[in-house]
Amino acid sequence: MLTLYSYPQLFGVADNNGYGLKVYAFFKLAGLEFVHEHIFDASAAPRGQLPYVVDDGESIGDSETIIAHAIAKYRLTIDAGLSPEQRRTNLLVTRMLDDLYWVMSYSRWKDERFYPAFRDGFIAQHPQVCAEGFEKAKAYNAQRYHYQGIGRYTPEQAYARGLADLQALAEIVPAAGFVHGATPTSVDAGIYGFVANILYFPIPTPLKVFVDAQKDLVAHCERIHAMVGKS
Repeated sequence: MLTLYSYPQLFGVADNNGYGLKVYAFFKLAGLEFVHEHIFDASAAPRGQLPYVVDDGESIGDSETIIAHAIAKYRLTIDAGLSPEQRRTNLLVTRMLDDLYWVMSYSRWKDERFYPAFRDGFIAQHPQVCAEGFEKAKAYNAQRYHYQGIGRYTPEQAYARGLADLQALAEIVPAAGFVHGATPTSVDAGIYGFVANILYFPIPTPLKVFVDAQKDLVAHCERIHAMVGKS
């Protein structure tokens, strides 16, 4: 059995990390049978990062590598009908979501206006996590942000990047259906993974305020959410 290891649920979404939720949603949309295990410790993961999967004893990390593996091994047809142009769009959106990830993470762990609500909400749903451990994770993330670069931005500069990414997503998703037509493809799973981790979090970051005002982006997220549910 294919097993997906990813971070825990939070605020009604199956993974509180955009990458893990992307893979989870992709598997669901593609009709793939799998077991979903929620973990905190990523030490057993390839590159020490979540999500990862174990498939017939093989450990595979990185969300895009996982999706490519699943498509090839299980002959999934979710993206089979895409044109070269649509595949280029998918690649560009995927890379843009990589940028949005850092701003989302910054809003939770770095911005002191919102960190307490994130911390308290997380511990309330996962009481096995202590406040001291959470503070250690906060310090670790601060180092990551510094070396990645976003930790050297002012909040206004950081959010400007994320809001530009979200504006582009709001213009890409249609009022009805999905990005490439009447049925969802992998790009819809990717967009959902990140937007759901903003929309369903009751923390009024600038990203959340923006998403709430984008009716097509909200509707797209809700359509996917209804299809994939809560793990």
